Amino acid sequence: VQLQASGGGLAQPGGSLKLSCAASGISLDDYAVAWFRQVPGKQREVVSCFLGSSGATRYLNSVKGRFTISRDNAKNTLYLQMNNLKPEDTAVYFCAADSSWPLMGRCTIQAQYWGQGTQVTVSS
Repeated sequence: VQLQASGGGLAQPGGSLKLSCAASGISLDDYAVAWFRQVPGKQREVVSCFLGSSGATRYLNSVKGRFTISRDNAKNTLYLQMNNLKPEDTAVYFCAADSSWPLMGRCTIQAQYWGQGTQVTVSS
């Protein structure tokens, strides 16, 4: 099983980036999926959580209205569209998948599968 995250990079404040997470070895539509981020010295935090067929989608308060999580089942790929980026969005972003999250009703840091992380830097 592999989750391959990509799309990170340098963006200016107010700019946009789109992260991708291509899965192999599992079918993402069988899992709840999420994006997390982490900065040095801080705990990894959930940015957006999609619980699957129930349709429940959750966002970190600070990214609501700016970030959008989506999933293309045909491509077996998860996305995070990030608009109006702010310097405080600078972090390493990770994708994750877990089949137990729908039963828990939330995404947690104890995920079955993790992507390798992609760096997002927002700076002028």
